[in-house]
Amino acid sequence: MKKVMVMLLAGCLFLSACAPSFGDQEEIVRESEDKSTEKAIIPKYNISDSYYKMILPFKEGKARGLVAENINTRLDIDEFETGLMRVAQDEFSPDNHLYQEGQYLDEKTVREWLGRKLEGDKLKEAQDKAKANKETFKNEGLNPIASTEGDFIQQNEKSPIYLAHMLEHNYLVRKSENTVELGGVVIGLALNSVHYYREAVGEPQREYVIDPQKLEAEGKKMAEEVIKRVRSQKGLENVPVVIALYKQAPKSSIVPGSFIASTVVDGGSNQIGKWDSIDEEYVFFPSPQGTEDYREDANLFERFKQDIDEFFPNYTGVIGKAFYKGEEMQELKIDIPMQFYGKSEVIAFTQFVTGKVVDYFPDYVSVEVNINSTSGQEALIVRKPGQEKPTVHIYQ
Repeated sequence: MKKVMVMLLAGCLFLSACAPSFGDQEEIVRESEDKSTEKAIIPKYNISDSYYKMILPFKEGKARGLVAENINTRLDIDEFETGLMRVAQDEFSPDNHLYQEGQYLDEKTVREWLGRKLEGDKLKEAQDKAKANKETFKNEGLNPIASTEGDFIQQNEKSPIYLAHMLEHNYLVRKSENTVELGGVVIGLALNSVHYYREAVGEPQREYVIDPQKLEAEGKKMAEEVIKRVRSQKGLENVPVVIALYKQAPKSSIVPGSFIASTVVDGGSNQIGKWDSIDEEYVFFPSPQGTEDYREDANLFERFKQDIDEFFPNYTGVIGKAFYKGEEMQELKIDIPMQFYGKSEVIAFTQFVTGKVVDYFPDYVSVEVNINSTSGQEALIVRKPGQEKPTVHIYQ
């Protein structure tokens, strides 16, 4: 038991050493999109170098809530939002930029842009409806005009919905010692890898897998129109803009999609030049895709799993989700559900798994292991890149 207490105490000491830095809270003046000013604060908590500090009071995005309507799964929602911050770091460093949700593209604008371009009777119908509501219909849908050629299935395959959602992030910089202003904007375009449709309410849902090259080409084509429209928004005429393309996974996927390309448009320009490919993906272990694409890592994971099989028969499986960048594993999150027979067994099991994490996975990979039972989470093991010994926490 003394050894267990030493292990837990060491973990606590390590957590203290790696705890967030707590500086003094800083009061500033934030310039809004209409050039008005308001008092705000920069929080003293710096959770991680991987995240941006966010100004308080928190300003909700003008198109808040739409992401949940338009993205297939919670996995894709999380990756689209947090991954967009990761893309942003290549242009807007967290060292001197602050994060704010998008304040320029409102819900009405985003909804219009996500629609289809209309023509003929459908266009007239939309115009009449807008007129009745004393509104203006701009016909600004970025998705293609619905095809009328062939039967219902052929029409959908000829003109699928490519653009599922778009997301705006704002990044602020210091204008003076106590004033911050907009320093850059990032626009994420979430694209459908699969087009879902049904002929009528109650009919079975059909799906059409979109060719990846066609999808990327359409995304880049849409981005050219998006940057022109962004430049027409008051306050966005002269700031750098990053546009990133995200390919969301099918609804049935157990891992999220990934970003596939990004471009930077200098302040004042409305022309896109070079695109940079983004080589990222999530892979599930064990799975046929994992074995086929990353055989060495799949074998490593299988040996890790077999070791646990041999010594602890009371657990019910090991699953992992790996994040790859440039075909090299960057992160691995492992979930291990177990039957709970007492705290001593949880401690022994956690000790054993911790040792196997050190034995099997290279120290440049960020590893997180969650051990759960029907009662909830029992233990957490975390090893960051370059960390010699994992941080361990056993829940009481």
